[in-house]
Amino acid sequence: MHQTELDRRSDFALALIREAGALALDYFRRVETLTISSKGLQDVVSEADVAVEKLIRARLAETFPDDAFFGEESGRSEFRTGQGIWVVDPIDGTQPFVCGMSSWCISIAFVEGGVNRMGFVYAPARDELFVGGAGRGATLNGQPIRVRSAASVKEGLVATGYSTRRPPSELLPVFERLLEAGGMFYRDGSGALSLAYVAAGRLIGYVESHINSYDCLGAMAVIEGAGGEVSDFLAGDSLFVGNALVAASPELMPSLQDIARYG
Repeated sequence: MHQTELDRRSDFALALIREAGALALDYFRRVETLTISSKGLQDVVSEADVAVEKLIRARLAETFPDDAFFGEESGRSEFRTGQGIWVVDPIDGTQPFVCGMSSWCISIAFVEGGVNRMGFVYAPARDELFVGGAGRGATLNGQPIRVRSAASVKEGLVATGYSTRRPPSELLPVFERLLEAGGMFYRDGSGALSLAYVAAGRLIGYVESHINSYDCLGAMAVIEGAGGEVSDFLAGDSLFVGNALVAASPELMPSLQDIARYG
């Protein structure tokens, strides 16, 4: 895809995620009135999730009808190999959202030709918008950000995601190796937001044995734009079925991958 077409999508997505954020924040301010249902263990969905994804999907379909779409709540459109596809989580961190906590965000990524081209992560309740992509740089509220260089996990906090799609027995050894190496874990209920914090240098890394693409691709693009590294998440059919993920600065990546030992 020509650079001008990518730039047009970037400009549109930047305005769109703000519009979606305003809608989500309106729901958040009256969260006690929302209809909430369970999709599984520790997995809930609210009417806000559905409404925000509906808005994003409709706007993208109107403006870029030739692009595909994959969202957490409404699923995927028809998709052909090499086609541009928008990957969206309308509210990542629904559990914190419905509990009145601010650790939730909207995540949008654009993948084309099997490459994660750009990402947008917006936390309306914290008024923080992360934008970036490989070769595009990365910003937080318009100001440049970089990953924090760390030679060891002793030098900061590592976010540890967890999905009930995997048994606790997979996670506990990772905790043990992290703590024995002198590190400390962090978790706040949103994988996308924690990954964005890696891009901003607030956290030094992220590990998770299985995460869905709509939960991570937006922030992964921001990390790459901020000079960080991410594992080969899009290998095989992971776009639609998820994969393990490790993210960190180039200096920390080898040791963090050894602690995670995924794959």
